[in-house]
Amino acid sequence: MIRFPVVLFDLDGTVVDSGGIILASMRHATETVLDRSYSEAELMANVGGPGLEAQMEAFAPDRVDELVRVYRAHNEPLHDELEAFHGIEDALLSLKEERRLLGLVTAKRRATVDLAFARLPLAYLFDVVVGGDETDRHKPDPAPLQLALSRLAAEPEEAAYVGDSPYDMQAARAGGLHAVGVTWGRIHGREALADADVVVDTVEELLAVL
Repeated sequence: MIRFPVVLFDLDGTVVDSGGIILASMRHATETVLDRSYSEAELMANVGGPGLEAQMEAFAPDRVDELVRVYRAHNEPLHDELEAFHGIEDALLSLKEERRLLGLVTAKRRATVDLAFARLPLAYLFDVVVGGDETDRHKPDPAPLQLALSRLAAEPEEAAYVGDSPYDMQAARAGGLHAVGVTWGRIHGREALADADVVVDTVEELLAVL
């Protein structure tokens, strides 16, 4: 018997190896707009949570719009370099072959998700996609996960959410889903996954716990 008939995935740091381009664009935006240099930890602290606007508000509440505009102008062309993590497409295919329902729930707005899918044709593997601009509340609030489950006509106890950030784990817990943390994203350290039900280091381990 399949333990989780529904498996939802985060995008950045979970399915796609985007940490490097996010860091580069965060650094570019803050240095260009604010003329300030931040550490990598400071730049990446809020990635994967309540969305780009909230991330920029942490740096300069009065210059959010400008920071977001400069970030996106720098970041969007970098999607041409985007790669999926090794083995993740095969893992998704394996889950689909087991007749599981798969979803993508990300803080990225849908237009940026589409950029990623234009580079990496993975959209066909997901039965539902929820972008960060589709709910009023954002991770760590469970609202995006709840929207995905609603679209799949699924219940939380049937589902696992796979992600790389503390916001992913907190959202899963708050929504009653099984929280699976992955360490290969390198955006957040293992210690950030304290709220996970289980933490895995490889794609093979991920398939074993699902």
